[in-house]
Formats: sequence, C-alpha cells, structure tokens
Amino acid sequence: MASILNPYISFRDDARQAMEFYRDVFGGTLTVNTFGESGMPDSPAANNIMHAQLETENGFTLMGADTPPGMDHNPGTNISVSLSGDDGDQLRGYWAKLSDGGNVAVPLEKQMWGDEFGMCVDKFGIGWMVNITQPQG
Repeated sequence: MASILNPYISFRDDARQAMEFYRDVFGGTLTVNTFGESGMPDSPAANNIMHAQLETENGFTLMGADTPPGMDHNPGTNISVSLSGDDGDQLRGYWAKLSDGGNVAVPLEKQMWGDEFGMCVDKFGIGWMVNITQPQG
C-alpha cells in the first residue's frame, strides 16, 4: 500500500453522528469501533467511538473518534479539510451538503485566482475548504 495522508477528526461524544453525516455526503463504507468493543465494556464511554474510518469510491479516507473522557477537546480549531479538483458538479454537491446547517465564511464563488472557492464550518464545527479548479484557456 502506498503512503496516504488523510484527516483524523476528534469529536466530543458525537463521532458516530458526524461520521454518518460524512458518509451521507461522500458515500462509501463506514467502519466503526466503540470503546466497549475494544476492551472497555464497563467504561462510561463504552458506546463512544474509539475509531471510525470512512473509505469512499473516489479514494477519500476520513477517520474520526470521540475524545476519551479526561482529554481536552477543542472543536473546530485544529483542523480544516480541503476538497479540490476539477469536477465542479461533484464538488458543488459536496459543498451544498457540508454547508447545510453550518456557517459559510467564504461563499463558493469565483475568486481572484480564477477558481471557485469557498470556506465553511459544518454543523459539527469542522472547517472545510472547497476549491474547483477552472480550465486554463
């Protein structure tokens, strides 16, 4: 397997809902393991997500987990996820779903460098950047 780089997002008690949301946005297969399944069946966090991995048909891999009790969690300040490419229809579709219920910081529109670009924070506090490369000509 080649080396890959993918985001890993920490949540506070809503990793399952967030990862299911991202599966609904991008499609693909979601694998979820709880703390209870991983040797902590009596923990108050037994039903929380120890590790979740979403793998899509487009080759995206997104991982996430609930932050264990007692660990600091600072939502939205430590990660942004960037989606870029030249399939405008597909990327606009992702944008519409990601920004729905969230906050748009930069509307998805043509920018001074010629591409369409937007920034939003989704309803789970995760920052997203979408860049649609325009054909050179």
